[in-house]
Amino acid sequence: MEGIQVSVEKTGTQKDISIIKVGGYIDTTTSSELERALDSLLKSGVFRVIIDLRNVDYISSAGWGIFISEIKGIRERGGDLKLANMIPDVYEVFELLEFHYILKAYDSVEAAIRDFNRADGARTFIEEESAELDSVQEEPENAETEIRTSEGADEDVPEGLEEKIRKIALDHPSWGHGQIARELDTDRYGFIRVGKLTIWKLLRKMHLNSQKQREAIAGRGNG
Repeated sequence: MEGIQVSVEKTGTQKDISIIKVGGYIDTTTSSELERALDSLLKSGVFRVIIDLRNVDYISSAGWGIFISEIKGIRERGGDLKLANMIPDVYEVFELLEFHYILKAYDSVEAAIRDFNRADGARTFIEEESAELDSVQEEPENAETEIRTSEGADEDVPEGLEEKIRKIALDHPSWGHGQIARELDTDRYGFIRVGKLTIWKLLRKMHLNSQKQREAIAGRGNG
């Protein structure tokens, strides 16, 4: 397996949030480097931490153990540890192990920072996840930011986000989550902006998360 790359930077209006950027594999042979970086931040009094996993291809039990073992102490000190940018394969393990009940995960570092900066911060992670899925499934008519309607959109494009993702996936079975996300953010689909993780969740719900599944369903529709 490849090694690991770890770097740390500070962000936030008061530079009170630290981002640990990780690349490579997090397993028994490499996790100690990540553990040292996190331990150094905690010893220096930093308890608002985001782990950027954009370039991480695999996390073993040793890696997950680092996050789980530290989260209680971090929260007792008024902070939190948030995970961001997990690729679908890593997120699938994260969810299968039910760590989503313990740790907070976000589609982007920016989303994690906004959560830290929220004044109310009262909603639990489970409530937040539920609200996110409700919003993408119902697609409110008056959305002003993430979803903008387009008068020039084709009439045969489904109104709901789930239906739009289904249409794109079946029209282009070989496309990945990033390609589907880019297609959604076009005039044809109303300039919808959602993260790859949300797309992965909805595709899995529809049993369309693999190219083989999409090709099978698309083939039946054309037959």
